[in-house]
Amino acid sequence: METKDPSTLSSWKELQEMAAGFHLDLRKAFEADPGRAEKLTFEAADLHVDLSKNLLTEKVFEKLLELAGQTNIQGLLEAMLRGEHINNTEDRAVLHLALRAPEEKVGSLNVDGQDVVGDVREVLERVYAFADSVRDGSWKGVSGKRIETVVNIGIGGSDLGPAMAYEALKPYVQKGLECRFISNIDPTDVGEKTKDLDPETTLFIIASKTFTTLETLTNARAAKAWLLAGLREAGAIDESEAQTKDAIAKHFVAVSTALDKVAAFGIDPKNAFGFWNWIGGRYSVDSAVGTSLAVAIGRDGFEAFLSGFRAIDEHFRSAAPTENVPLLMGLLNVWYVNFLGAHTHAVLPYSQYLHRFPAYLQQLTMESNGKRVRRDGSLVNYETGEIFWGEPGTNGQHAFYQLMHQGTRLIPADFIAFARPAWDLKDDETEARQHELFLGNFFAQTGALAFGKTVDEVRAEGTIEELVAHRTFPGNRPSTSIMARELTPRVLGELIALYEMIVFVEGAVWGIDSFDQWGVELGKAMAIDLKPAIAGDSAALAATDPSTRGLLEYYFANK
Repeated sequence: METKDPSTLSSWKELQEMAAGFHLDLRKAFEADPGRAEKLTFEAADLHVDLSKNLLTEKVFEKLLELAGQTNIQGLLEAMLRGEHINNTEDRAVLHLALRAPEEKVGSLNVDGQDVVGDVREVLERVYAFADSVRDGSWKGVSGKRIETVVNIGIGGSDLGPAMAYEALKPYVQKGLECRFISNIDPTDVGEKTKDLDPETTLFIIASKTFTTLETLTNARAAKAWLLAGLREAGAIDESEAQTKDAIAKHFVAVSTALDKVAAFGIDPKNAFGFWNWIGGRYSVDSAVGTSLAVAIGRDGFEAFLSGFRAIDEHFRSAAPTENVPLLMGLLNVWYVNFLGAHTHAVLPYSQYLHRFPAYLQQLTMESNGKRVRRDGSLVNYETGEIFWGEPGTNGQHAFYQLMHQGTRLIPADFIAFARPAWDLKDDETEARQHELFLGNFFAQTGALAFGKTVDEVRAEGTIEELVAHRTFPGNRPSTSIMARELTPRVLGELIALYEMIVFVEGAVWGIDSFDQWGVELGKAMAIDLKPAIAGDSAALAATDPSTRGLLEYYFANK
């Protein structure tokens, strides 16, 4: 694919001209156009998306769509769907959309000599068979007890995706099953996650494509040591090699393609579920990386999850540009980042079940689009990427909304909410449904950000003059509202796919490779190189920079 410098395009230059001195009074915009909310509200599968409170005019809308055409987003999408190696720095196809292709598409996509959809369905069926055996109790631990806790050990995409999705879908988890997630190499993580577990009823999933990831393998070895010690203490196994091997085989499975390393660890290779180099970790929750989720919510739940991804994929492929929600949201982000000077983007789910969703999006967005060169290696001369962050409402309201409402920074925000709660509780004192009180905050916050509170309105309340400025809200703070009927496996899949496509749109406009992640490599390599110095090797210590040497000396003195 040809790499374009978008800043040379006519649409980019015209957007720059529009942005110079740009000010949109959202109150006046709604007054001037009573149909604004209707015109800028769209349906994408089960998602109801209101873009009307964004800093968007008709002319900006038209020019952003022109930018989409001039940067050939559609062409890049078609190349991706054909299996072309659009991840050019690693010479790989980008085929996470194939992970959710329906079974009838088997044989429809051949890439590098492989039937991609057929491969995906084959692995999925193996994952489902494993999940079924854990759920129905036919998979038993070494002492004959059924599995009650599944512990996923991974990091990055092998942790953030399944951990977030498990938390989001807890109402759908089979009773009597629990999943836990270990990722940090800090021994606290593995220690805290295992300290109250029964090794006889615990199963570990080790998720590492290459089975070499430092954090994952270190934690896996710690888990193995914990398991064997606990089983021996309980009298479930003795010290013999045969019983040790049997215990590992019945309490460990792998998500990996490195079958030799899996076998060397002690895991039966037939209990290893693979994935492919055309899936980046941050795009892999709907692959075998989601095995723990498949165990938790079952085959039907996981298929519903995949159907949600598929629904947004189809919307993105087929919806007209003027109604294409991921396209419009991605272009809006470009407008804010490149033309209005925004550096961060808040994601504010009004659902406690989505409390890990902002963290999940941090990896998806920032690892994908945190790039300083275009696909051809030329330096960009414009901003790329956004700092994604957020917390669930209403917690965030009592933490950082002050800056959003009355601070000096432009922070576009996505608010996410659901009409139906999993827990329909009432407040005994007021008789109000608690979910309605909760949603009242969701509706109010987007309105308060958009429309604010004027000096005259503050004075009309009888506020003393010394406090008028302090109690005035400028408004015109942009937000997108996303709603669905309820948080189901399908809807969660839709939300994830929505942001995957937003990332794709931004990367296509910026001309960058959204599917490599070289920036994570340097620090990891340096950490390995420092091992001799940390172990006390004086020559290695002397070779470090003065700052690192000083920190190591402090460590030696205080360990």
